[in-house]
Amino acid sequence: MMPLQKIKPFFYLACFSLFVSFVLRLILLFHPITQAHFSFLDLSKIFVFGLVSDTFIFILAAFFLWLYLLFVSNAKYAKPYGYIIFGCLVALWLYVTFGNTIFNEYGGVLPEIAMYFIGLKTLLFGFMLFLPKYRTVIRHWLFTFVIFIYVLLIIQNVISEYFFWNEFGVRYNFIAVDYLIYTNEVIGNIMESYPVIPIFIVLFLVTGFITHFIVKKSKEILENIPSIAVKLKLSLVYLTLVAIALAVVPFLSGKENSQNIFANELQANGIYKFYSAFMNNELDYFKFYKTIPEQEAYKILEQQNPLLADNLMQNIKSDSIAKHKNVVLITIESYSADFLKHYGNENNLTPFLDSLADKSLMFTNLYAVGNRTVRGLEAVTLCLPPTAGESVIKRKDNKNKFTTGNLFKKQGYQVKFLYGGDAYFDNMQDFYQGNGYEIIDKKSFQPNEITFSNVWGVCDEDMAKKAIQTMNAEAKTGKPFFNHWMTVSNHRPFTYPNNRIDIPGDAKSRDGGVKYTDFALKQFFAMAKKQSWYENTVFVILADHCASSAGKTELPLDKYRIPAMIYSPKDIPAQHFPKLMSQIDVMPTLFGLLNFSYQSKFFGQDVLQPQYKPRAFVATYQNLGFIKDSVLTILSPKQAVKQYQLKVSPGQKLGPDFQLYYDENPISKTREDLVKETVAYYQTASDLLKKKKYQK
Repeated sequence: MMPLQKIKPFFYLACFSLFVSFVLRLILLFHPITQAHFSFLDLSKIFVFGLVSDTFIFILAAFFLWLYLLFVSNAKYAKPYGYIIFGCLVALWLYVTFGNTIFNEYGGVLPEIAMYFIGLKTLLFGFMLFLPKYRTVIRHWLFTFVIFIYVLLIIQNVISEYFFWNEFGVRYNFIAVDYLIYTNEVIGNIMESYPVIPIFIVLFLVTGFITHFIVKKSKEILENIPSIAVKLKLSLVYLTLVAIALAVVPFLSGKENSQNIFANELQANGIYKFYSAFMNNELDYFKFYKTIPEQEAYKILEQQNPLLADNLMQNIKSDSIAKHKNVVLITIESYSADFLKHYGNENNLTPFLDSLADKSLMFTNLYAVGNRTVRGLEAVTLCLPPTAGESVIKRKDNKNKFTTGNLFKKQGYQVKFLYGGDAYFDNMQDFYQGNGYEIIDKKSFQPNEITFSNVWGVCDEDMAKKAIQTMNAEAKTGKPFFNHWMTVSNHRPFTYPNNRIDIPGDAKSRDGGVKYTDFALKQFFAMAKKQSWYENTVFVILADHCASSAGKTELPLDKYRIPAMIYSPKDIPAQHFPKLMSQIDVMPTLFGLLNFSYQSKFFGQDVLQPQYKPRAFVATYQNLGFIKDSVLTILSPKQAVKQYQLKVSPGQKLGPDFQLYYDENPISKTREDLVKETVAYYQTASDLLKKKKYQK
């Protein structure tokens, strides 16, 4: 055989993989979410570096194909070797099936997977050993199956990357890793959001056609199996390429350093991005980020907040009698500020929240700390800046923390977390139960209490009714209650009951999800007003994060701006609070309004106090941002620091309290004071968590 004939399966699969990756880059480049201008250098790096990266990623992914073809041989079926190998396979299968193996130590479905895989391997080897005249046919179908799986995975990955970009505007990242863990919710979400059956029919048809072509062109490798010597030579070449790939791929990843974030994402290989996110789901701040001496870090924070002392412990004292009013905290799923009329939306999506905002203390310049639900929940529960890596909620060390719920309990409150879905998702149940909250979630519902549900849980109307029922029971105890309700309906697939709003529930429209959530909140308040406890209750309403995090910059500020308000018409005057503030400040501000005296570890502050100095935190799982004095400072791994001057974008038809869009221009002269302050906040927060000093 000619050299090309010996590697035809690799050659055709590689060509197909590189072609679809090129097409994907083109599609993503012109996708509506890709709002950026690309220079010639950007485009060159996207397609040249991207091609090289894709090539080496394929070389690594082809490992299993190489392993499979390496063991395609007739010699192993000759006597006595064939019988010895078959006997060993049978013994191995029996051991895995009935013995206590390493797979049992890991538990889960791993023992079953190992049993079925080894059993199938043993069965096929037996057929080819004892039925030699069918060996060619069996080998042909096995080869076809292997090629089919490779083609299927290549196409499926491209489709997945497209939909992920369509949702988040980036290649695979930390979120994609999460999605692997919560497969039930994610697969259900996909099933309800997209025309899955037509997509899979087309997917299998195209996969079958491509597989037939590749098998037809390369099947002679089975008819004229290379000798052991040839296999060893080819293996030496392949393993050399693997070694080169292991060095080149991380190197090319380091070249994703354009100021244009979309250019970096398009240049990247999605599979490697997924691997990188998987391996770096927990980032040690002190290993990856810029630091300053510990004493200096704590001193800087004390200068910013005179109440801080002794590892950030604060003594909060009120001159007035505490108001032990009921508190209902509602965090709304994926609710960007620009959904509200106040921020310029002209589609009348949030008529109820717009009207409620006019009767509330409305925080008009508030930023979410992150772009995931767990980050929003973390912010209002721990009042702590977002630390690098995964949210505290999803870490092993997530229990017995100093929380808002803990503070309410010390004040004699009943404390509950309400969620329309399964609180197991995103580790919410483990976190909130581990911090003293009682959980009310979908498992608490009787069948007759559910009028509509999708993969994320019961609709917000059903949860509103359950919340009223829960609060009525709490009110009868004579003790005040604190209930934290996390909504679910404004989430893809955006399905909800029909005939509630003017957008059908099966339209699967984001606008519909936004408007239905607003409608459900209106229903909740209508029911609450009829209850005896209503007049003695303070309502805190804010989003967990924005609807989208994609933007032209690393931390696009309009993608972190969320609505937030505190409503208690008899106690809290309606007004706009325009100062810059963070999601972590909402609950400390509420405690100030309730005249609570307490010892606090919260980084969040009462923004209504005269000593408050406006600032905000915005972050991804690895880029940690700090906004102050119209400067955005970003800390990134490898001790990187960037600063951008913020200037209100021209052409906005909004009042000064509601400006959403800012141009982020690299700063000409570094503000070292802001760099140190940014480091101080994130370093001390990480230090307290690492040393377990943020406990209750």
